[in-house]
Amino acid sequence: MTSSITTNYLRVLRFLRSYHRWSGEGLHHLLTDQACLIVGYHGRGLPPDLGVLTLEIYERKGYLPHFILHKRMWEVPVINKIVDDCGAVPGDGERIREAVARGESLVVAPGGTQEMARSFRTRYEVDFGRRRGYLKFALQLGIPIVPVGSAGCDEVFIGLNDGHRLSRRLGLPKDIPLWFGVGLTGLYPLSLPMPVKLHTIVGEPIDPHQAVDLPADHPDFLERLNAVVTGRLQGLLDQARAR
Repeated sequence: MTSSITTNYLRVLRFLRSYHRWSGEGLHHLLTDQACLIVGYHGRGLPPDLGVLTLEIYERKGYLPHFILHKRMWEVPVINKIVDDCGAVPGDGERIREAVARGESLVVAPGGTQEMARSFRTRYEVDFGRRRGYLKFALQLGIPIVPVGSAGCDEVFIGLNDGHRLSRRLGLPKDIPLWFGVGLTGLYPLSLPMPVKLHTIVGEPIDPHQAVDLPADHPDFLERLNAVVTGRLQGLLDQARAR
C-alpha cells in the first residue's frame, strides 16, 4: 500500500516533470531486470532531473529507485519517515543489498554540494572531489554503473556564490556550504525553481571490472575508474546541452 507521503512525493515529481517540460533519451538502459547504480551530476538545489527520472522508472517498473542518503537522515524524527517512504536507503547495511537482490536500482550524485553550491560562473563541470565510495558500492554489489546527465539542471536556481568557499572564510563546518541561490519566486530553498526545460540523457552501462585495464586491487584502480565515469558523465552533460 502506498503511504500518503509517497503519494504526495509522486505528485511533486509529476508536477516537476510538467513544470520543467522534462524529456529524456536512453531510458531503456534502466528498464532491464538488473539493478544498477545510477550516477548523476548534482545541479543547483535539489536535483529535479534525477527525481523525475526515478518517476519514469516507477511508472514503467512499479518501484522507485533508491536514493542513497547519509545514515544520519534516519536519526532525525519525522525526516526518517519521509525518506523511508520516498524510497531512500542509508549508505550502508542490508537494505541496499535487499533492494539490489530485488532488481531495484540505486541513485547517487557523488558530487553533492561540491557541485550544487557553486555560483553561476561554474556550470556543468563534473566534480566528485575525493569521493570514491560510489565505486566501492558498485564493486561490492556487483552491479553496473549508469551515468546520467541533464541539460537545464544548473539553471533551476541561479547560484550567487561559492557556498563552500564562503563557509571556509567564516569558519563554518566544511561540510555545510553557506550558499545563496535565486529561483523564480525568491531565495532557495523557499522559492519555486526557474521553469527551465530539463533534458536527460542516460548513458550506456559501465562494467566496473571491464572499464579499466587494471585489477580491482591495484592502488590506481579506483582513480582510473572514477576518471572513466566522470568522463562519460561530462560527455553526457555536453551532449544534453547541445540538444
